[in-house]
Amino acid sequence: MTTVIDGREMQPPEPMERTLEALLLLYCQPQPLFNILGKNGYAWSEEVRADGTREIRIRKRPV
Repeated sequence: MTTVIDGREMQPPEPMERTLEALLLLYCQPQPLFNILGKNGYAWSEEVRADGTREIRIRKRPV
């Protein structure tokens, strides 16, 4: 399943927020992304599936 976020009619920062709330599936740990998220007030959780896929959920840290 592919998720497309159409930000053309959204006002900032909604496109970025919607993107960062999406589910990310990877086979590797995206450490550079984690560094960027941490510096910008985001948190994430990570779960490794049986096939080695890493399911990463990104969310804004509570204020």
